[in-house]
Amino acid sequence: MTLQPSREPTAPSLLLWSARAPADAARRCDQAALVLIAVAAAVALFTFRDYGLGWDDYAHAEYGDLLVAYFTSGFTDKRALSFVNLYMYGGGFDLLAALAAKVLPFTLFETRRLLGAAVGLIGLFVVWRTGRRVGGPLAGVLALALLACCPLYVGHQFINAKDGPFAVAMAILLLGLVRGVDEYPRPAPATVALTGVGFGLAIGSRVLGGFGVIAALGALAYLFVMAIRCDGWRAAAGTLGRFALAMLPALVLALAVVALVWPWVVTDPLNLFRALDYFSRFFEQPWNELYGGQRIPVTEMPRSYVPTLLVLKLPELFIALGFGGAAGALIAAFRRELRPNRRAVLLLVVLMALTPLVITVLLRPAMYNGIRHFVFVLPPLAVLGGIAGAWLFERARSRVAAAALAAVVLAGLISPVIEMVRLHPYEYTHFNRIAGGVRAARERYMLDYWGLSFKQAAQGLKAKLAELGLQKPPDRPWKLATCGPHRSPEVELGGDFETTWNPKGADFALMLGEFYCVKFDAPVLVEVARAGAVYARIYDIRGRSYETLLTLPGLPSL
Repeated sequence: MTLQPSREPTAPSLLLWSARAPADAARRCDQAALVLIAVAAAVALFTFRDYGLGWDDYAHAEYGDLLVAYFTSGFTDKRALSFVNLYMYGGGFDLLAALAAKVLPFTLFETRRLLGAAVGLIGLFVVWRTGRRVGGPLAGVLALALLACCPLYVGHQFINAKDGPFAVAMAILLLGLVRGVDEYPRPAPATVALTGVGFGLAIGSRVLGGFGVIAALGALAYLFVMAIRCDGWRAAAGTLGRFALAMLPALVLALAVVALVWPWVVTDPLNLFRALDYFSRFFEQPWNELYGGQRIPVTEMPRSYVPTLLVLKLPELFIALGFGGAAGALIAAFRRELRPNRRAVLLLVVLMALTPLVITVLLRPAMYNGIRHFVFVLPPLAVLGGIAGAWLFERARSRVAAAALAAVVLAGLISPVIEMVRLHPYEYTHFNRIAGGVRAARERYMLDYWGLSFKQAAQGLKAKLAELGLQKPPDRPWKLATCGPHRSPEVELGGDFETTWNPKGADFALMLGEFYCVKFDAPVLVEVARAGAVYARIYDIRGRSYETLLTLPGLPSL
């Protein structure tokens, strides 16, 4: 067996629709993909200002400023290298946002939201190209549609400076690796460069980028074993060595990218291992979170946590096609009639999607904040879903069957879009129909753990006070007892308000709808709700006495 790089978009024996599709059909798929990306961009431009601040926004913004200071000072201002625990993460997004805020005509946090949306759009484009590379034009556009209509992905791209950019970095790495394995043993220069940038951005965002290394090694090991069986050890080792040598510049490029986006890790060769050790154990005092209607310490979450929340939070079509595609691709990876490179590519995508989930179930680390830490598995799952969808369309032997399938797919895509419209700007809190929607999930799972609803609540309070004609006390600002992130109401309300954790003597109480915030028996001035679920309330507690804002006194997470 002689391994040859693949240049065709897909292998005919994979039963992928695109292999036999006429050129005009392929062109229509590509045009549809570009239209989808353009629509997503337009929506982002009209809505990016709607997203409020969460728990971590100020810290990440400050980290970005410190990274700018580190580079502009000629590496003498080293505050970024010891800033809280964020130096343990790469700060590429924060650095770029800090620079962009200096030139764009928006506020700092509007700029961060806009930049998050731009990064998310890059992720959509990359997933389209990956799906197209693996399964052809129809698979590509279906993969893109699945991801663009996924509330978990869309929501976190706007608000999450860690997990959103990391998901896109891993998607870029996946595309580079797919190209590399497909072209094995002679990767093109563009493939080498793409892999290097993707690997640098992934590792430079979170140490979990190592999952990409595991997937790549798995696919290469598979190719190596198949080569041994046909050509013997010596030839197989020589082929692998030539590939490794060709990919060596990717490693050099990756190190350069890491040095730019995560300077702390290159100040000492051992820092990467220190970061690995730091994140291998839970680094904060454990707190309770709501899961399945029970308050459970985050260090004791059951193994079912991630699989259950994936099933309850992802759109039903995404679940069916994504995991169905993973099963189908895994089976196809062991079909002897397929080219070795093609089989290894399929295995690679499956490993990128499922390895993190399997390891999490086996090791049972601390788990919290829903599945925001697993947004990075959505791009490879979307690619697998695109492959599965294209396979199903190829199997539709009649126009009626194809039309029926198209209707099902279209309905499956429209449904989460409708839910995103209903939940906006809290798309990330979405629960699907299997869970009964956010209304049924309200008492069983965390919804607005990011605290985004405080922006709307604070704006509602200002409007309510103006409506009632109430003026702040002459000798002090309004006192706002706040159960949740304080920065958001401080930004929205300004100097006329003072936030506090102590409800004694407070005028109003701003409370998240999460389990750890008390529900007061006081008049409700403002209520933020979506789809039957309450996200935040503001109470008028003037003249009333309350001891605490918390249902669990001394809750360590707060």
